[in-house]
Amino acid sequence: MEATKILYIAQEITPYLPESEVANECRQLPQAIQEKGREIRTFMPKFGCVNERRNQLHEVIRLSGMNLIIDDSDHPLIIKVASIQAARMQVYFIDNDDFFQRKSTVSDDNGEFMDNEDRSIFFVRGVLETVKKLRWTPDIIHCHGWMTALAPLYVKKAFNTDPFFKNSKLVYSVYNDEFKNPFSNRFGEKLKIDGVENSDISSILGKDVSFAELSKFAIDYSDAVVQGSEIVDEEILKYANSKGKLLLPYYSCEKGYEEVNSLYDQVLAK
Repeated sequence: MEATKILYIAQEITPYLPESEVANECRQLPQAIQEKGREIRTFMPKFGCVNERRNQLHEVIRLSGMNLIIDDSDHPLIIKVASIQAARMQVYFIDNDDFFQRKSTVSDDNGEFMDNEDRSIFFVRGVLETVKKLRWTPDIIHCHGWMTALAPLYVKKAFNTDPFFKNSKLVYSVYNDEFKNPFSNRFGEKLKIDGVENSDISSILGKDVSFAELSKFAIDYSDAVVQGSEIVDEEILKYANSKGKLLLPYYSCEKGYEEVNSLYDQVLAK
């Protein structure tokens, strides 16, 4: 029987970025799930603070070269790859000079970057386009961190007839990684590509979008939700329950991620 394929879209992964709740989870979880016999692929942004030489990143020419249009501007998509030898795990990096060649991730001494909303759009769309180029069909897409929050929308609406994604299930992990500056009231308009209509984004269209509202938007198009932090905005968890989503409460990774692996089975069965 062919192994279940899990795509991890991660905002952070250690050792490429300093340890954090998200970075540690996105390092350990894919390895644990791979060791349980599932096939994985993992993606993260190539932030400028990722040391390419030390981590032995190299560009994958056959995957690079596409341009993504965001807010009427062209942005070249560059794909790089590295390996975590101890985990027998490859990590793909989404890169672009305009968005990711900075010495910080989502903020610096002056505060959060004003174009984080554009960076999140570029990152998610870049991941999905690259997965298509890899000709790899994920059964489950597990998103970690607010920068991945748009993946459920794009998979369920823009890529829902694509043979690589039409049967993919979405799992969204909510963390205590709140951004402070809301996304602009043009954010919803920027999301629109073929397949995404005003009715699909009505909850955020023309509005400033807070962390809680972005999380709810991701939940709307997800099949299951994971509480990734011990303390998470109760409003978000109540929203997931009100929508009837499968919800995995905060768990201990000391059990070898059995809870997450079991959730995957429930999502596939549902």
